[in-house]
Amino acid sequence: MKDTLTPRELEILNLLIKGYHNPKISEILCISEHTTKAHLASIYEKLHVTNKIQAIIRFLKDNKDLKIITE
Repeated sequence: MKDTLTPRELEILNLLIKGYHNPKISEILCISEHTTKAHLASIYEKLHVTNKIQAIIRFLKDNKDLKIITE
């Protein structure tokens, strides 16, 4: 991947994979929804996608060897 995701972006992506929506992600990470949306925009740009589903699929496809925490 040309642009590496930051640790915070990886946290957000992991929560997306678990099925959480923006308000819950913001609550869990103690950040505003605006900040969550800004992180998502950065994730989309880095993964060259336009939505959450595409981001999840691209990330999982490109990182098959990573373990995702699903608890």
